[in-house]
Amino acid sequence: MDSKKFALLCRELADNKKAEDIVILDVREISSVTDYFVIASGTSEPHLRAIVDEIEDRLRDEHGIKPTAVDGTLQTAWVVLDYFDVVVHVMRQDVRERYDLEALWGDAPRVKARKRAPSKAA
Repeated sequence: MDSKKFALLCRELADNKKAEDIVILDVREISSVTDYFVIASGTSEPHLRAIVDEIEDRLRDEHGIKPTAVDGTLQTAWVVLDYFDVVVHVMRQDVRERYDLEALWGDAPRVKARKRAPSKAA
């Protein structure tokens, strides 16, 4: 799976657990460390846990992919899942505002969400 599809999958998995304000930054042109950042917010420690677990468990169980590193803790309200080409940041909103990764990486274009096809009523 290419890194953009992987980033989109991470966004979808975070969305499965109602993560808020999910953003994908394309940092390929400005970083030699990774291709994409996926940034998502949770409202509480249990919410952060649910988001992180959904991403880690589904990627491992369905795709055989484990993070190369995990940093941060639920208690610090910022967990980083490093999948090499994609780095996922799951944060509580106040922590996200304090560190403001979107501004720090402001030169990075945002990846637009794909439009979902309207569901057909039965």
